[in-house]
Amino acid sequence: MDSHDQKPKLSRRQALKLGALTSVSVPTLAALERFAPYQREALAQSSPSDIQFDIGNFIAPATTVNGVPVQFGPIYTMFVTARLNRTPSRTDQTNLRAALQTIENNFRWNASGIFTFVSYGRPYFNRLPGGINGTIVSSRMPRLAANTSRFALEEAVPAANDVPNSTKRRFNVPVRIENNDLLFTVRGDDLINVNDVVAWLGGSQRLLSRSVPMPGNVFNSWTITSRRLMFARRSLPREVADANHLQFANRVNPESPMWMGFVDQQVDGSSPPRDVTFLGNPAVSLPLSRTTATAGSYFDNGSIQHLSHVIMDLNEFYAVEGEDGFLGEEETYLERIQYMHHAPPPNNTRGNADQFSNGGGPAFVPDVFLGNDRALRSARGDDTDFDEEAGHNAHRIGHVSALHRVRTASGKPIHLRMDGPGFDNMDVPGGRSEPKLQFTVFVPTAEFFRDLREKESSFDLAEQFDVEEVENGLERFLIATRRQNFLIPPRRNRAFPLIEFT
Repeated sequence: MDSHDQKPKLSRRQALKLGALTSVSVPTLAALERFAPYQREALAQSSPSDIQFDIGNFIAPATTVNGVPVQFGPIYTMFVTARLNRTPSRTDQTNLRAALQTIENNFRWNASGIFTFVSYGRPYFNRLPGGINGTIVSSRMPRLAANTSRFALEEAVPAANDVPNSTKRRFNVPVRIENNDLLFTVRGDDLINVNDVVAWLGGSQRLLSRSVPMPGNVFNSWTITSRRLMFARRSLPREVADANHLQFANRVNPESPMWMGFVDQQVDGSSPPRDVTFLGNPAVSLPLSRTTATAGSYFDNGSIQHLSHVIMDLNEFYAVEGEDGFLGEEETYLERIQYMHHAPPPNNTRGNADQFSNGGGPAFVPDVFLGNDRALRSARGDDTDFDEEAGHNAHRIGHVSALHRVRTASGKPIHLRMDGPGFDNMDVPGGRSEPKLQFTVFVPTAEFFRDLREKESSFDLAEQFDVEEVENGLERFLIATRRQNFLIPPRRNRAFPLIEFT
């Protein structure tokens, strides 16, 4: 699975072209391309699912690393947001449908080719006759089963951890709720293929170095507002850190596909795609995850796709005494694993004698479900390590244990995460490139995600049990600068949904 082919590095001309497209530095692109594509185990091919993001049958199967079941998705993902220049017509719908098929005619629907998903924000639905509350939309949009006056698609709201609701140390950037009509999610193992498709969506009229006109020039109906590159591959964050001489580079675990040195692709950490659709799985549900969708309804196999752009303060996450004037307690592996997972750490994993070099401990750590109340118990200090300075057990909340507050009683999640590292200068004060978390998640309802974010920050437990900010998960290291919710329709209705009724 990890063997590399001998594909040459990007030429300088290619790197400059891609750098202009993605806002990623040329050295970073060269470092990324050196590791891609790679050989995946061949999978039996079948037709794409009606659930757009259900691609498990087309990527490498789940495997076990150091006893932890994981499944790695495509290495590269480009999130392309766009605003419409006009309300689409039925001809536009036909042309977009043909354009998406053109991509698939040129690239196989697998990780070595291209996966393209299309999602729609509330501004799109408000363009239709009557807007989101008009008959065309409201009669087909799924609603919360617990409150049928509310749609499954609601706009994102600033979280308790977002600026200005919270104050950050280095990147005090207020969150912005975006108003894009469209979100294209383009995924694949080959960075050049991904950029090729993204450029085509922007009007290049070329794919695979040949002329491929877009049907009806439908790209003229939208204006691209951002392109955000995500990369998730074992060793890539460390390589990018080394290539850019980041001060914490030697503390990033070279085995991890994520900036914070831990694996985020555990099989147990996300739901199967079916469980997070509007139709859902009655056996795996919670009140806020249930909708009024029925089998065969227009959006049945659709879902809510939340997109966030997050600056990561890794100077603080990997802090050692003397850097940036830091005089506090150094962030050892033992500290970091408890911020990320649980307190005390899963399986009592405490790291190496050297707590800093190459991460200071293992990257592959199991996602252990210890009950919906694990975060409450550690916030209360029931079984955490003794804090000698405080004279009692530490009051601490781990990120994963906080997420487990919103699981079924048997420990089943009802969200499917698809997030990974980025490295660019978007929204960074001063314009310097910084590590990013390009975050997207699929959930059954926007309200379910809002509740998940609230529980994940666990400010209620922190206040109740006097948990200091420095002991509350990952909140102080993450600065969301943009958020928006989208509806990702079933594949059969992915091209300008509902236009046929106008």
